[in-house]
Amino acid sequence: MGRYDDIINLPHHVSRKRAQMSMIDRGAQFSPFAALTGYEAVIQESARLTQNGRELAEGEIAALDEILRELMTRIKTHPGAVFTCFQPDERKAGGAYVRITGNLKKYDAVEHSLVLTDGTQIPLESIVDIEKMEETP
Repeated sequence: MGRYDDIINLPHHVSRKRAQMSMIDRGAQFSPFAALTGYEAVIQESARLTQNGRELAEGEIAALDEILRELMTRIKTHPGAVFTCFQPDERKAGGAYVRITGNLKKYDAVEHSLVLTDGTQIPLESIVDIEKMEETP
């Protein structure tokens, strides 16, 4: 004979004084015991992928310099271009390649960066490609 054989077949007790609790309310009783608060955010952050920046070859650097020189000769007309830049990630190793479209306003020699007409600053060392935009007459 087992320990609970005397009560195992008895009907489930239902209170006459209190309404039965919904399944959502029953589950909510245990939410304060979620000891790993913030764990889900940490898992999502570690799953977020980043890329490694690549080193440009001498030929690529020379081609970028040539395009930059041409843009600088026309800087008063605010020439348009699409800059592909490597943006380091603030939280983990690596980063992402981003494309920034805009019109060149000036070269900031102190910050060693390009400034666009919308105020965006692009560090020269982050640029990996430049596409000139065609001028409209």
